[in-house]
Amino acid sequence: MSVQVETLEKSMAKLTIETSAEEFEKAIQQVYLRQRGQIQIPGFRKGKVPRQMVEKMYGAGVFYEDAANSIMPAAYESAAAESGLEIVSRPEIDIVQIEKGKPFIFTATVAVKPEVKLGEYKGLAVEAAPVSVSEEEITAEVDRAREQNSRIVTVEDRPVQNGDIAVIDYEGFCEGVAFEGGKGEDHELTIGSHSFIDTFEEQLIGANAGDHVTVNVTFPEQYHAENLAGKPAIFEVDVKEIKVKELPEADDEFASEVSDFETMAEYRESLAEQVRSRKADTVKQAVENDLVEMAIDNAEFELPAPMIDTQAAQMVDDFAQRIQYQGMTMEQYLQYTGMDANGLKDQMKPQAERRISSRLVLEAIAKAENIEVDEAAVDAEIAKMAEQYGMEADKIREYMGEDGLKGMKEDLAVQKAVDFLYENAVITEKAPEEEKTEETSGEE
Repeated sequence: MSVQVETLEKSMAKLTIETSAEEFEKAIQQVYLRQRGQIQIPGFRKGKVPRQMVEKMYGAGVFYEDAANSIMPAAYESAAAESGLEIVSRPEIDIVQIEKGKPFIFTATVAVKPEVKLGEYKGLAVEAAPVSVSEEEITAEVDRAREQNSRIVTVEDRPVQNGDIAVIDYEGFCEGVAFEGGKGEDHELTIGSHSFIDTFEEQLIGANAGDHVTVNVTFPEQYHAENLAGKPAIFEVDVKEIKVKELPEADDEFASEVSDFETMAEYRESLAEQVRSRKADTVKQAVENDLVEMAIDNAEFELPAPMIDTQAAQMVDDFAQRIQYQGMTMEQYLQYTGMDANGLKDQMKPQAERRISSRLVLEAIAKAENIEVDEAAVDAEIAKMAEQYGMEADKIREYMGEDGLKGMKEDLAVQKAVDFLYENAVITEKAPEEEKTEETSGEE
């Protein structure tokens, strides 16, 4: 096998790959041997038709396509490695010569990693949002903790109120006929959650445990069950029990139970620090994003379209995996959104372009600043992963392999480049926005 490399415009290259006539002949023979069991020609037993007869009957090129397909993957992989190019797209294949007794020649047009000419990236000026924590935010944190430590108690001395949990049996009827999915027993319905259609929940307010209530509702016009969409229905409901969520008091006793602090004042102070830390992290992330965007805008490079296309396709694959974990197939998602696969990929392209640009510029900064990742940093990252997944660090290394470890080093170098931008930036705090006051005038 031989390969010739031709450099094209816009970070593209063409590999001309040639395999010998002997190798092509061998591939043709292998295809014939695989397929002869299915070939039938009058006068010959099935599986016993000579190759020459098959080629005479169906043409000399009858096995060419399958032979070419069997050769090209390995030949391209070897040629790509031999070329020394940093290929960043799937190849576009064209067959140049396919003929018996002659070398098989094809081309692979690929995108290669573009050169980046860095612009200004040190001392970039950026504004950061001020970090402050209000008493309302701290109270919201306390209330979340109270919710998490709440208990459900049964109420016996009053009727259903908004916010209660009503334990009900129910059965629905449309045009006097019970419908599928309209029946339930011991269902715990939070009143005001709007988890049931129309005004179902509101009509239970005022009912006592043991009461029977007839609920009148109308299904939405866009209801998923077409036989019920837009139609009125009646639900016969038995209220069996009334429950309420009881929150603990926000006092010193509660603080000592849910934290390492003895008083609510100390607990609130610790929550304020947690909120402040989260907000500071968010602000830092926003500043880093701004700095990366500025470095990208200041740099000069041109992304080849196939590189963006390949990245967008990968993002679609990643998206398909994520929704599969949530119990939805890509076909269902596309049907639900009314989009096709190409439309989804096109939608991903702007994000793909920015993701590639970010990576290229940060890699260029890491190179320009001689940013390196030592084994200690890799060991620390693997230790984090081992703790996260409950695995031995050596097993993580084994599963990742050399390529995975190389990718990890590259990722860590990119993150260090982000840290470099942040550490060398001129960061000022944004002035707080002035509160707008509306002038009011008295009645004339």
